Amino acid sequence: MAFNWFDRKRQEPSEWTGFLERGVKIDGKLETTGTFRIDSVMKGTLVSEDALILGEHAIIEGEIVANRIVISGRFDGTIRAKGKVEIQTSAIVTGEIHSPCVVIEAGAIFDGHCHMPAPAEPAKPVTIPIRSGVAQAGR
Repeated sequence: MAFNWFDRKRQEPSEWTGFLERGVKIDGKLETTGTFRIDSVMKGTLVSEDALILGEHAIIEGEIVANRIVISGRFDGTIRAKGKVEIQTSAIVTGEIHSPCVVIEAGAIFDGHCHMPAPAEPAKPVTIPIRSGVAQAGR
């Protein structure tokens, strides 16, 4: 049923929640859950609990706060990501990136500062018990 797409209570966080196509201009703040794609012009703040995709035609100026960010268009401002930031070949990014993981593809342009903080919780060491065949033979 088409109306289920608008029922946010039934959506999983990883589902697509929407998109903004070329020709749309926004000035302000956009908050979304799930995966959201932007191929438009925006000035302001983008907040996403999941993934945010800036398409090849996106021209964004401002701040992005999201879990995962993929950029193919233009961005000027500050990015704060809990997860990975991917700057694809066609992207032009100017400003600051705060993320534990940043991937910049060959051909992409990045002019700014990158801050890669340690994960919030340090990784717990993994202990793997190893039994020696020599030790068991001596029993």
